[in-house]
Amino acid sequence: MVDEHGCVSVYGLGYVGLTLCAAWLRASHRVLGVDILEEKVKSLNEGSVNHSDVDVEREIVKASNSGRFKATLDGVQASRQSDVKLIAIPVGLTDNCRPILKNLEEALKNLAQGLKGGDVVILESSVPPGTTQNLVKSLLEKVSGLKVEDDFYLAYSPERIDVGRALEDIEERYPKIVGGIGPKSSEVAGKLYRGIAKKGVTIVSSPTVAELEKLAEGVYRDVNIALANELAVLFSDMGVDYDEVAVVANSQPFCHLHKPGVGVGGACIPVYPQFLMEAAKNKGDSLDLTSLSRRINSLMPDHTAHLAMQTASKLGLKNPNVTILGLAFRGGIDDTRLSPTYDLVNTLVKSGIEEITVNDPYVAKDKFLEELGFKLTKDLDEALKDADIAIIATDHPEYEGLSLQDFKNKTNKERIGIVDGRHMIKKWRNPPKGVAYVGIGRPFQIGL
Repeated sequence: MVDEHGCVSVYGLGYVGLTLCAAWLRASHRVLGVDILEEKVKSLNEGSVNHSDVDVEREIVKASNSGRFKATLDGVQASRQSDVKLIAIPVGLTDNCRPILKNLEEALKNLAQGLKGGDVVILESSVPPGTTQNLVKSLLEKVSGLKVEDDFYLAYSPERIDVGRALEDIEERYPKIVGGIGPKSSEVAGKLYRGIAKKGVTIVSSPTVAELEKLAEGVYRDVNIALANELAVLFSDMGVDYDEVAVVANSQPFCHLHKPGVGVGGACIPVYPQFLMEAAKNKGDSLDLTSLSRRINSLMPDHTAHLAMQTASKLGLKNPNVTILGLAFRGGIDDTRLSPTYDLVNTLVKSGIEEITVNDPYVAKDKFLEELGFKLTKDLDEALKDADIAIIATDHPEYEGLSLQDFKNKTNKERIGIVDGRHMIKKWRNPPKGVAYVGIGRPFQIGL
């Protein structure tokens, strides 16, 4: 087992993996980062770290300069040189919503070839339930020839981090959940994490419990966001402001209405329900509420596009130029994974919109938009110039404080429509002349 200054290897150097590297470096360990992307490994070893958490960047650069951190393509050698192996390989979905486990399996095979007696293996990736017990355990034992609990230790501990505050989440915000393959594995993994997590460690009875805990967190969010979206559409059609209802409803301690929006993005919430629905299907069960919620949220970009087209019609605009504010799936970050803006763009194109500009102060390039021939710019004034319809798709702080008059001034148009998908406009009633406003959960307002 790892000593106070022992070596930890982290498989997968994405957002989660780099955060884990930083957390273990801050706990005085040496860290080997493993990834399959040669350019990423090269950049990290040169001290170039691309991460939205500045504390993560600072820690890795400092450790790289001192020799305590190194990135490598060789997962076998990294396993041989480390006592603790953390796995943060993302598991995505195929087009028909089946989990993609190929990269995880390849990493496990490499890790197993270097596995030694007394080593600790901890899976942190969000995975379908049963993955640690069925896939990870059997593959490690088969390739290494070692036996879990007798020769090495194996546990699952879900990453519970949010983009932009990841290191703080690991070290200070939440207790670490640990589910070992057996009592020895739970004890060893729990002891390791107590040196990292100030909120302590919660041991659960099995890896599957820990896997389900993580998925349940995401499904809870998805279901409650779907409820907010469903109510928001109704309230808007009734001429009522969703926010006004939600504020007073949430004054009751058993009610916690979420915020509606353009859709749900990121590599977490849209994915986890699919893992559970697949598990339910394999057991002959159904998750009707989970499935319906996923469908409601996935249709919100279509609803937003519909509002944009309605707004154009109310203003008598044909073939409007559309500007979308926000490509990242959430405000204040540059993460565009599964962003609802992509679906919004696709729906607008299908609706006949030919001119689309996207503004995002955090995102410099995007392959999807490049292939469609649409402009992506960090300059808000450039994005809004000559726009007929502006859609606020992401709650970036840079959009806070913008008024309806600001939009009209920046577009230099007599008539402009604004679709507020994130409730960023505070004073939206009684808009200026020529301005049409509608929000998701807010009724149409037209300045006469």
